[in-house]
Amino acid sequence: MTSPHPAHPRVPIITVGLRPHPTSPDADQPGAGPVGRLLATMFVPPEGGAVFEFRLEESRLDALAIPTPRPPGPADGLWQHTCFEVFLGLPGEAHYREYNFSPSGQWAAYAFGALRARDEAFSPPLPPDIRCTQDETTLVLEAYLPPELLPAAPAGSDLQVNLAAVIERKDGRLEYWALRHPAAQADFHARDGFVLTLTTAPRKAN
Repeated sequence: MTSPHPAHPRVPIITVGLRPHPTSPDADQPGAGPVGRLLATMFVPPEGGAVFEFRLEESRLDALAIPTPRPPGPADGLWQHTCFEVFLGLPGEAHYREYNFSPSGQWAAYAFGALRARDEAFSPPLPPDIRCTQDETTLVLEAYLPPELLPAAPAGSDLQVNLAAVIERKDGRLEYWALRHPAAQADFHARDGFVLTLTTAPRKAN
């Protein structure tokens, strides 16, 4: 797979550190688990859409179950294994989108009319562009969402964002990572977790 954006452009970039949900294995013992650090970055490129990058750094990747490369395409159930997730919604609106990106190159895009009320009629108009690389201690996944995959909104609109990840260990246990965990159980859909703001590209002048 080729990188959609080999170099970050000169646009506002937000990078945050995700943390495990308290119910995740070793969550109460920082540094005890195989994940050293999990960073998430997002920005809007000049052509519109959005780019999201997830970085597992200083990690024992040999202790994690990393999906192997497969032909890129849509697939359900990616969240049952190591998977990086993005949630986008409009302020004050109940509807939102969920995107799943697997290191395998597979992906999913879902539309919801309200909390976990999936719109079964939604069909992604275009695929995301995904690139994943790794070495012994670092895994980087970058996904570009074209404008057509974002929630419908006027140019220059603010979107509420939740960045999250499911990390599977080789023993089958799952870790749930996000910037904020508002519920007693891991729930990436909870709107209280949509704590970041991404401003879509402004309308281009004719």
